[in-house]
Order: sequence, then C-alpha cells, then structure tokens
Amino acid sequence: MNNKIDTLKANVITIECYPTINEEELMNKIIAPLNPSLMIDASELFYGVKKINNMIERNITDDRIFGLMSHHSLSDFIDPQHANILEKEINLKLHNNERVIIYGVGASLVYPADLLIYADLSRWEVQTRYRSGKYSNWQADNAGEDSLRMIKRGYFFEWRVADKLKKVLFNKIDYFLDTHIEGKPKLIDGKSYKEAMSQITKQPFSLVPFFDPGIWGGNWMQEKFNFRREEINLAWSFNGVPEENSLILNFDGVKMEVPANNLVFTQPLALLGERVCGRFGAEFPIRFNFLDTIGGSNLSLQVHPKTDYVQEVFGANYTQDESYYILEAHDHAKIYLGVKNGVGKEELMTQLKIAANGEGTFPDKELIYQQVVKKHDHYSIPGGTIHSSGANSVVLEISSTPNRYTFKLWDWDRVDLDGLPRPVHLNHGEPNIDITRDEDWVKKELVNPFEVINEAPGWQEERTGLHESEFIETRRHTFSVPVMHENHGSVNVFNLVEGEEAIVESMDHSFAPFIVHYAQTFIIPEQIKEYKISPYGKSLGQTIMTIKAFVR
Repeated sequence: MNNKIDTLKANVITIECYPTINEEELMNKIIAPLNPSLMIDASELFYGVKKINNMIERNITDDRIFGLMSHHSLSDFIDPQHANILEKEINLKLHNNERVIIYGVGASLVYPADLLIYADLSRWEVQTRYRSGKYSNWQADNAGEDSLRMIKRGYFFEWRVADKLKKVLFNKIDYFLDTHIEGKPKLIDGKSYKEAMSQITKQPFSLVPFFDPGIWGGNWMQEKFNFRREEINLAWSFNGVPEENSLILNFDGVKMEVPANNLVFTQPLALLGERVCGRFGAEFPIRFNFLDTIGGSNLSLQVHPKTDYVQEVFGANYTQDESYYILEAHDHAKIYLGVKNGVGKEELMTQLKIAANGEGTFPDKELIYQQVVKKHDHYSIPGGTIHSSGANSVVLEISSTPNRYTFKLWDWDRVDLDGLPRPVHLNHGEPNIDITRDEDWVKKELVNPFEVINEAPGWQEERTGLHESEFIETRRHTFSVPVMHENHGSVNVFNLVEGEEAIVESMDHSFAPFIVHYAQTFIIPEQIKEYKISPYGKSLGQTIMTIKAFVR
C-alpha cells in the first residue's frame, strides 16, 4: 500500500468511513504506520451536535421507534468557517510537501483526495455496535443511549446520508477496507472489489445471516443449526436482506466481508433487472427472514401501514406487505389474522387503549381471528391486516423491504429483554387497521392461497400468495426430479423449505453449480434468465420443496 501511495505521490490520503467505524483502530492499524505530518478528524468539518440535532429534528422526532425519512446530504452540515480553517491547514502542509491524512465520516468532503480509502460496515454490525454502549451515532455523542433510538436515528437519517455519499464516491475509491472484525481490518484495491461486485451478479449467491434474540424468541434455530446455544434464544434470522446483511468475498483465499447493499448500489440492473430497477431504483425490494417461537411466545399483535399512509407520514416509497410461510409448527400453534366477524373498529380500539393504559388485558380470544397452523401452510398479510405469529412455530417471513413500520397494538403485557416496556403505537395503528378484514374475508383471501399452475411427472409448481394487492409473487415447487426455472423478468429469491440439499445449475454453464442446504435463502440475479434446480446429495431420490419470490 505504501508503494501505491508513493507512486501516486499521495500527499492527501482520505479514509472515508461509514458510521460507527472504530476510529481508534484506524489510527493504530492504518494511519500511524503512514507517519503523516497532519491528521484531521472529519468531525471538525461539521456543525456541532446541537445545531445538527436542530436541523434534523423533524426527521428524528420524539418517538422511540419512528422518524421521517431524511433527504439531507452530509454536505448540508458543513460549517463554512471550519472548512476554511481546515483548508488553510492542509494547504500549508502541502506547500511543504508533507503528508496529510483525513479520516472519519465525511472525510472526502474536507479536501480533494490523492488516495481514497473507504472503511465500510454492514448495517447489522452497525446496530450491534450501537447496542454495545461503546459507539455513538454520527455527531451525536450518545453512546449508551437506548439502542432503539440509536437505530431509529441511523435508519431515518444517518445511513441515508452515508449511503448517498458512498454512491457518489464508489467509482473514485482506490481501496476498500473491511472493518467488520475489530482488530483485523482487511484491504482490497478498488479494481478487484468492483470486479467482484460484477462477478456476483453472474451467479447464485447467499448472504451472511444475522441472528438476534428477542423477548418472544424460541430455540428451534439453535437446535436445528447447532448454533449460538449460549444465547437465551434466537428470535430472528435475517438471511435474505441485502439492505442489512453482508457478503463474503474470496480474494485468493483472503475472505473479506462487505455490505450486500453495495452490490445493489453498483449493479442494480444486472441484479434486479430493468423492470424492477425501473420501479424501485437501486433498492432490493424483497426480504426473507425467520421468526422462531418454538419454546417461545407470541409476537406482538401488530399491523403494517397502508401504502398512502407510509408515504404521507414517513416519506417511504412503499409499505411492508408480507406473508408467513410456516416452516415448522408444533401441535396447536396458531396465527392471529384479522378480526372476528362482527367486531367493530370502535370496540377494538377501546379494548386496545384499555390494555395500553394498563387498565386491563386485551381480550384477544373474543376479538381476533385465530387459526391453528401446520407445516407448509402459507398466509398472506397485506398492509392494514392485524396479525401475529403465535408460539411454537417457525415462520419464513417473505415481505417487501421496508422493515421499520410495524405498529404494535398489544404486546401481551410484556417488557422487552432490556427491561423496558415494548412500545405500542395505537396512534399509527388505528388509521391503518382495515376492520373489513374479518374471519370470512381472511379465510377467503389470505389462508393457503395455493393454485397448481404447472406439473409433470416428479414435479409440481404452485402459485401461493402474496395477496393480489401486493407486488411480490411466490411460487412453491415440489419436486424429486430437476426443475427448469425462468426468472419472470425479476431478481429471484429462494429458500429450500423441505429437503437436505439442492443444486442450482446454469443452462449454458455460465456459472459453477451452487449447492444449497435446508432453510438456506439464496438469490438468483436477474441477468440469469434460466436455470435448473435439482435434489442433491442426501436429497437424491427424495421429494423436496423450494419457495421462490419475485416482483410481479
């Protein structure tokens, strides 16, 4: 790296950082060995905490969970006086041919770089660092604050402005720095990194899953995958969410972890396809994750917003429509979906408010439709539908990407793992509850909407959700022989929901065979138009199942 710097006569070395990078590690591992004459912390460029908080007050709000999507840029927060002072300091050093290093969030805005390094993190690692109590939000000085408030500030403001700058810089970056594992930063040159991004879109791939405990969480994932058994439980597995998950890149045996969002930012057409990209831009619109309540308890009773509400109130582009595919279920496991016939909005809200005020418990058995679920059931849940997954099941949740807009209506009178009451949002929930979604409507529209659309000896294809009001379509394939697939003009997201192993193969040998295992989520980029999936290994001669999702 020093040779590269000398070749470029790099007197200004800039290390642009995603929020919550360990800057002490940067100093020890990267900056100090370069022996600069001047080091500048990019935070010096910007206004102070109080002024920035005033500027983003409308976005952050007083709510613990919800804010309003920011359309700011980092440059909006530059203090012109500070910028002039820093420019003079840098020019003085450059006049004497001395080396300057600028580091931190927004470092690339301080002065034109001779060499640009980008130190990166995925959003799940950012959230883990918030919870540690050791890190602050950008320009906030709030380490140790309620992590839900920190995540809210990240989601609605901090990550937006950081991603906006990253997109502008991407083709100018000389080196990318992986900082996911503290104490072990890894550096790769920009050319190799960009070639890797392009290569990923030519083959099937999986993301690095993230697992998280929760107050209602279960133990199925711990036991099934023999993983993190020391945890109290594992409620969630986010295993198909490029917005938050990461990718592992292998450079001649050196493995590097990178935010999967970078793939979406840099390869949107190849990954998503022209139709999907034209509709959503550089944003991955489908998400897969697991909800594990086996040995746990019910999720909160909740509702997601309708599209017009999420646009008008939060500034989001679209809402979180979803479905629950039942991956596993014990006897008497149930789903809560819609209201019982004859229940009115006034009666429902009266009882929810009584429960929220601690004046009584909510009579869910009298008001909410409940149905016993079994393995491989599928339930559509369009925005506006009251729902909850009950105890003793594992749900593959297939949904559109926005994941912050869950309005809790009742939470079984619980506190969270942090000892704080789980927040409910009846003010948002009430205008979004569609009271016409009662037992009769739910049974007709949302319960196991399976329709056989193709079959031949050894295989069957069924259309199964999501509801016609939702933009995601799902198909279930049940097969003991190879199945040919087309991509329907969209990126395809899969999960192997039955069977030990399967293999994905190219029709023209353009990618190497890709082996997947039970419950693994994997993504087929849109530029792969056709492919084949077959039982493999332990599943040879067996009947297995996949769930496939794409944008209609």
